[in-house]
Amino acid sequence: MRTLRTRLRGTAALALLPLLALTACGSGDTGGTAAVGAEAAPAPTDDPVAAVRKVDSAAALLPADVRKAGKLRVGSSIGFPPGAYYPNGTDKAPAGQDIDLADAVAKVLGVGLERQDASFETILPALGSGKYDFGTGNFGVTGERLKTIDFVTYINDGQGFAVKKGNTALTAKVTDLTQLCGLTIGTGAGTTFEATLTAQKGVCAKAGKKPYDVKVYSENAATLTALQQGRIDVIMSTINGLRYQAAQPASQTAFLGEFHRLDVGFAFKKGSPLTKAFRAAVNELIENGTYARILKKWGTSASAIDTSRINPPEHA
Repeated sequence: MRTLRTRLRGTAALALLPLLALTACGSGDTGGTAAVGAEAAPAPTDDPVAAVRKVDSAAALLPADVRKAGKLRVGSSIGFPPGAYYPNGTDKAPAGQDIDLADAVAKVLGVGLERQDASFETILPALGSGKYDFGTGNFGVTGERLKTIDFVTYINDGQGFAVKKGNTALTAKVTDLTQLCGLTIGTGAGTTFEATLTAQKGVCAKAGKKPYDVKVYSENAATLTALQQGRIDVIMSTINGLRYQAAQPASQTAFLGEFHRLDVGFAFKKGSPLTKAFRAAVNELIENGTYARILKKWGTSASAIDTSRINPPEHA
């Protein structure tokens, strides 16, 4: 990972940067950058995955070659809490909601995971090449992605906005992109946020207003740095990540509410034979209470789903 080249104002902000940087939505998670000498957020101590056991009916849905091999390769985008991050350094195991859910599903299916760190924007293309069996990274289910990717849903997250506290450019919940006209918006590369902002860029001209400007960052920490330094006015990212960030006093950010909800799921190449087994495993976790414990652990209970689905349509 690259280190930040620009110093944040205030030692407290610098020390907490990995804790505060956004967990970019799968709607588009991007990887993060840790400041030199900074400490990551400690992981919660609850371990709901420990008691999970193999469920034969779910495991039987796996292809025979997978059952024989006993393992699956997962491409994981490791960024920041609550999704996935390194609480004890990159030489130790990652933690987070996505990590726990993937591990729990693997235990239900009776297989091990070979986890490979990857940047968010590289995972979906790599699924088609067979590099990974599935991917995690808070990937939002969109109509465009459904053309080439299969999804098995596990939470409902989505798109939101945040500003630096004290910034009066935006003070109310963003419900219409015309509220952003004339502002500079920071977001992650290859995300649904970038796609939404690009597709809707003409709304300001239609409203007779100055267009908004979009700055795209490949690392979440760089986006937060830009906000803190005033180079952007607002961040568009995941609802859960922005809420988490705003709850940390040193971030000095304010969450401006939900803009658009998206189902989030494990990602597979189109036509993957793994999806039915994964859906059965997620639903088993929902039914036995493990799922609720994992979301409670990471403070994402508001994103719970009632049942896992394969390739649901994008939310209107």
